[in-house]
Amino acid sequence: MEFRGLTGGIYRLTEWIMRISGTNLLWVLCSAPFLFILYMRLAIDPQYVNEALTLNWALGILAPLTLFPATSAMFTVTRKWVMGEPDVKIFRTYFRGYKENYKQSLVGGIFYTLLFVVMYVDITVYMVQFRNMQLFGILMLILMILLFVSLFNFFSMVAHYHMKIGGILKNAILLTLLRPFRVFSTLIGAIAVIYICWTYMPVLYVIAAGSVIAWFAFLNFYATFQKMQDQAKKREEEQNSKGEPELIELGKEKKERKEK
Repeated sequence: MEFRGLTGGIYRLTEWIMRISGTNLLWVLCSAPFLFILYMRLAIDPQYVNEALTLNWALGILAPLTLFPATSAMFTVTRKWVMGEPDVKIFRTYFRGYKENYKQSLVGGIFYTLLFVVMYVDITVYMVQFRNMQLFGILMLILMILLFVSLFNFFSMVAHYHMKIGGILKNAILLTLLRPFRVFSTLIGAIAVIYICWTYMPVLYVIAAGSVIAWFAFLNFYATFQKMQDQAKKREEEQNSKGEPELIELGKEKKERKEK
């Protein structure tokens, strides 16, 4: 039964609210251990140094095990929305993506976590202990921001491509460096969503924020992907004649059965 007019608009809006909130709640549930420790870390008094260090270690361990697989699964759902399949079954699609991408998410999570830890330590040392070398600390901070931004491409690639994890990591970082506009617009959008939730309605963190950011991130990634595909077709004959490889070699796009 199809509704039209105002009734149809309200019905479609209600559907999207259910999709967004359902996906976000699944993400919160599957990444709950990490989010709980993160909340404790943010709430702890700075004077409790040992406790803060322990919580930092816990976050580093839990991120690859829970946060990365949960986020990859969320991107699997939002990928369907962007590609014109909004009526997929959220629960089934989410946990299928969780299962299929768990290994890649885990390995990628370990890679990113280790780099973040190293950069965080370097920034702390250069900015606090060696003040005459703060320039290196600023440079490391910039690299850390770039690494963080590349996560949007990483999760999108895990959800979208059949690729080995090494190729996904390499291309996620290269794509961030070579095509920075859209991924940084995603960062600005994510900051806006977080600010709105923090300022007006914190409950949106639980029921909407994550899935809205994932949808916007994959939307930007997919637009970049389509543009690269168009450009690759134009260069195909020239590259074949010269034998020059692509700097960014994207894998085979995932083709999945439509949900019944």
